[in-house]
Amino acid sequence: MTAVANPATIEECLRLGAGFSQGDRNWITELFSTLDSRLAGFHADATDLELSVKERGGKGQHVSLICRISGRDEIVTTSSEEDLHAAVMDARDDLRRKLNDSKTKQEPRHNRHLREVPTPDVADLEV
Repeated sequence: MTAVANPATIEECLRLGAGFSQGDRNWITELFSTLDSRLAGFHADATDLELSVKERGGKGQHVSLICRISGRDEIVTTSSEEDLHAAVMDARDDLRRKLNDSKTKQEPRHNRHLREVPTPDVADLEV
């Protein structure tokens, strides 16, 4: 695997959508910092994360986290936890799982066409 020149980080790629203010950015960035190692394999300019909440603090609170990475399907995670902190962590953890699943689908481990096949010795081919 090759190193990415400008790796994606939460600090660079996270946008706060509806229901969040810039005052929330610090605690959210701190919670999401565990995703930095997972996002490091993608280019920062091709990665976008958007976090939003509807009905913040209400009974119908709904947190959405959308991850867009160029060349991959959009990943959407949601949480309806009543506690905002718990809902944000739930969406974050679900994104981590879905990123891992996406990587597995894109980079299969057991693809026989990608394996190195040793070339047979000419002496073995003679009958």
